Amino acid sequence: MKQRKTPQRRCTGCMEMKNKKELIRVVRSPDEQYSLDFAGKAAGRGAYICPDAACLEKARKQRGLERSFKQAVPQDVYDALLESLGEGSGA
Repeated sequence: MKQRKTPQRRCTGCMEMKNKKELIRVVRSPDEQYSLDFAGKAAGRGAYICPDAACLEKARKQRGLERSFKQAVPQDVYDALLESLGEGSGA
């Protein structure tokens, strides 16, 4: 039986290719709303980031999400990402 390829995506912070399941997807919906998509199924333009605070800080400094979405990303998106990282490390 043929083995399937695992989808790879590039992190907007560290710029490394990683398995899609290891990354957090940030989605911009068609009505310009930003959200975090942990299932990877939400409709809209997506960008991926590692579940690591250092990687998030690197993406913020290098404006990785802004480049991916080709527009400014609100601060509350970064705050939500940071909060989700805090929840993940505490569990």
